[in-house]
Amino acid sequence: MIDLATLKEKLALPRKIIITTHHKPDGDAMGSSLGLYNYLIQKGHHVKVISPTDYPYFLHWLPNNAEVVIYTEKEEESKKLVAEAELIFCLDFNALSRINELGEEVRNSSALKIMIDHHLEPEGFDDFRHWNIHASSTAELIYDFIVHQLGDGKFINKDVATCLYTGIMTDSGSFRFPNVTSNLHRIVADLIDAGAENWRIHQQVYDNATENRLKFLGFCLSNRLEVLGDFNTALISVSKEDLKPYNIQTGETEGIVNYALSINGIKLAAFIVERSEKVKLSLRSVGTFPANEICKKYFNGGGHRNAAGGASDESFETVVAKFKSILPEYKELLLA
Repeated sequence: MIDLATLKEKLALPRKIIITTHHKPDGDAMGSSLGLYNYLIQKGHHVKVISPTDYPYFLHWLPNNAEVVIYTEKEEESKKLVAEAELIFCLDFNALSRINELGEEVRNSSALKIMIDHHLEPEGFDDFRHWNIHASSTAELIYDFIVHQLGDGKFINKDVATCLYTGIMTDSGSFRFPNVTSNLHRIVADLIDAGAENWRIHQQVYDNATENRLKFLGFCLSNRLEVLGDFNTALISVSKEDLKPYNIQTGETEGIVNYALSINGIKLAAFIVERSEKVKLSLRSVGTFPANEICKKYFNGGGHRNAAGGASDESFETVVAKFKSILPEYKELLLA
């Protein structure tokens, strides 16, 4: 590991820098990545953001989104950029498996690797770490990194502020999760003062649905929602065949699990969806219920206590049955 003084020395001169984040990036992943990008270009660095995969259309409006390279679409260019990089910022993930094939390119790179993240149990591939599991989001940590660690608060311009506000807003559930602190509200106030238009950002992210997405949501709630009252649990499970009539795109299933969690008395909600490559599972919980424990123990995943995810190579029907079979193990917690 290197110390902060060494990193600041490295950043004192223009460098070739790559920023990358986890596959199928969400609002925090892209908000923190482009927030850091918009800061670094002001300092004269040569910067590219590489996403391992595509990401939701409702994030494409973020400032300088056009500069993002998608690995699955431009593999050779991505590899060349990584090979030439002097520093690689790894944001919103702490294990190289989270960036798919790009992970081995990063692992083999001689570049200095900087991890900024808020997830549990870092893998240890990094040379410098700004890590806090109590942070609301990686975007919050990017703000802290720029303002407090680097002492560059004057570079939080409108573009940086807009991106970081987006990341904080989305990962904090619009400021309603338990890790939202008074200090976070002060950060958000600073971002608004710097030019982030909170009303416009909310509109771009949450009021930007396609007709198909709304019809699909209606289908899920009417036909695929199960309330398992004996365990204070709600489940929405969607097969590949269910997806086809709605032409569901990347990111359009995001947030559906929260509708299940919003039911009175529900402590655990699950959204299980059959994708072409794997069956994906998203869990949300309230209070002290450890959603991340279920994902880590049974579904090759992890995350935060109240928001976690996993995946399985087993059949859709098997995964749904497996999830239901696990609930008796947690009955005491779910009914407490």
